[in-house]
Amino acid sequence: MALKPLTPNDAMFLMGESRDTMMHVAGLLPFSPPADAPPDFLRGVLDELRATGEIHPPWNLKLRFPELLKSPIQAWVKDQTLDIDYHVRRSALPAPGDERELGVLVSRLHSHPVDFHKPPWEVHLIEGLEGGRFALYCKVHHSLVDGFTSMRILKRTLSTDPDARGQPLFFAVPPTHVPHHAEAPMDPSEPPGAPFGALMGMVRSQLGTARSLGSSLMDAVRAARRPDSTLERSLRAPPSILNGRIGRNRRFATQQLSLARVKAVAKTAGGTLNDVVLALSAGGLRRFLSEMGALPDAPLITMLPVNARPKDDPGGGNAVGAILASLATHLADPLARLREIITSTRQAKDQLQGLSGNAIIQLSMLTMVPFALQMLTGTIGRIRPAFNVVISNVAGPEQPLYFRGARLEAAYPMSIPFHGLALNITCQSYAGSLNLGFIGCRDTLPHMQRLAVYSGEALAELESALGMTVLT
Repeated sequence: MALKPLTPNDAMFLMGESRDTMMHVAGLLPFSPPADAPPDFLRGVLDELRATGEIHPPWNLKLRFPELLKSPIQAWVKDQTLDIDYHVRRSALPAPGDERELGVLVSRLHSHPVDFHKPPWEVHLIEGLEGGRFALYCKVHHSLVDGFTSMRILKRTLSTDPDARGQPLFFAVPPTHVPHHAEAPMDPSEPPGAPFGALMGMVRSQLGTARSLGSSLMDAVRAARRPDSTLERSLRAPPSILNGRIGRNRRFATQQLSLARVKAVAKTAGGTLNDVVLALSAGGLRRFLSEMGALPDAPLITMLPVNARPKDDPGGGNAVGAILASLATHLADPLARLREIITSTRQAKDQLQGLSGNAIIQLSMLTMVPFALQMLTGTIGRIRPAFNVVISNVAGPEQPLYFRGARLEAAYPMSIPFHGLALNITCQSYAGSLNLGFIGCRDTLPHMQRLAVYSGEALAELESALGMTVLT
């Protein structure tokens, strides 16, 4: 049996897995059916998907030791008995289902862990939406793929041609490359003891990672003494209701905005698209937490994942760095808040200029040391947080996409809340829109949809503050 070890980034997501902190990500993809769709359109699609022949890497891979998620010799192996009926499922809303009912269903689906005895992914076809619409909810454990890879997969599994009716879903699409954790064929000339040697090699690799982490910890201690260090700034994240212990139940909310409007605000303010995304999130959070009587006096600190891949990298696994920035939530003026965010992100990005992908990841490890120490010691969610919220932005397809003639309306990302981080905000651009997904602990953050609404209204506030035409 061929074994491929997990990278340290991949293993980190397995180490964080628990009953309350499930480390899977997902996407909610609503579709409008083609004009000529028959009444049993979705049933026909499901039957075809279940009749899929070969399942390609990484979707045919499972963990070697599913009961030992934190094992130092954990690896991916091919599942020889993959059951497509388990992975592809059908759900239905009471017709005509609305957006609220769809949100309730996917919140519930996202509250259940993946089964590590099988390849860690699921696809749910959800029918019953108004106007004959349907949705796909696709869930995968973060140890298998990252957001960059997910976007590559989305582009490959859908089509820009509305008349294309035969494309398979992602798990049946042959890879255009061999991911770093894809199954490697066994060499027939290998001696009988080769698998043991491979395991020992994995152990040596993990020990090397441990030594590297120890060295990074010492560097981090020295770096933290510098008053201008990223680590020092991360330690000033204020205590917040966003950073306590969480339960297993999730709440999901969405917001869709015009990408042109967001870009126009960024251009007028002299910032980036990401800066405006942070400002919208900050505006929504300030109002949402104020209504709860839970807005800290000091500004909330966000962690932003950074893609550490070369431009032509094909994806696979995880290659993500991190920077920290202020959300300036202590400022009531939306324009002043945006300007402080722009300054903060520029300072953080300056530290990454000229660095290789590996160097970015190593520097990010230093940034994340306080968070990692809290996670490893079990103090996360009980002491002052390293940062308050994770906000990420993934560039998506620019053209409208279709699946079997059905038009993709939006692509809403669903990420990971866990102890110490009860809220995660992820946005993705798609065909002229910006789609924001808000996923959080149901108990900590009730009425999550208000946060989504307030973040949308923050765009008009910024347009007004900049003297721009306010669109609705």
